[in-house]
Amino acid sequence: MENIVKQGTNTIAAHLKHLKNHGEMKLLSEAMDFLRERNIPVPAAVHSGGCPGSPARKLRPAATGGALGGGASALRQWPIQLRLINPDAEYFDDADLLISADCVAHAHGAFHRDLLAGKILIVFCPKLDPDLGSYVEKLARIFRQHRIRSITVARMEVPCCGGTVMVVKKALEQAERDIPLRTVIVGLDGTVGQ
Repeated sequence: MENIVKQGTNTIAAHLKHLKNHGEMKLLSEAMDFLRERNIPVPAAVHSGGCPGSPARKLRPAATGGALGGGASALRQWPIQLRLINPDAEYFDDADLLISADCVAHAHGAFHRDLLAGKILIVFCPKLDPDLGSYVEKLARIFRQHRIRSITVARMEVPCCGGTVMVVKKALEQAERDIPLRTVIVGLDGTVGQ
């Protein structure tokens, strides 16, 4: 990055976009940290391009305060997949987080009403996603950069889904944050336990 910075804003932007487009999220995170530590602005072009569904968006939930009915959505932001989330997104400020394994919303029919309402959602699969280490780093960065009021981790009852909780706990350790943490375990039949 020291050599790239010397070449100017266009080269910085091209390098960061290259890392992003090739899925080199760890290297991209290191490069962004390098820029922030030296008060070098991150080029706006880095946050654009790619999939049009990837930019961070704050949404208005379909229902607020009351009970969600029918097909109402409680989703408050986009994207929701941890791999796509921008840790700098403003919707993390003063947020209650729901960090959920991918399958939970499919198994628990009242996911939006019972678990998601009023929370910012982050989803990933601890069994199928390839690099849980980068997820620990990304979550730790979110925890360090933003005031997070609480974290609810929703996982399935199957043993491999325990990795969801492990990733969150490692991120809290790495971030050196003590954020209230609650775990919800969803059965294969959709029932919710603690």
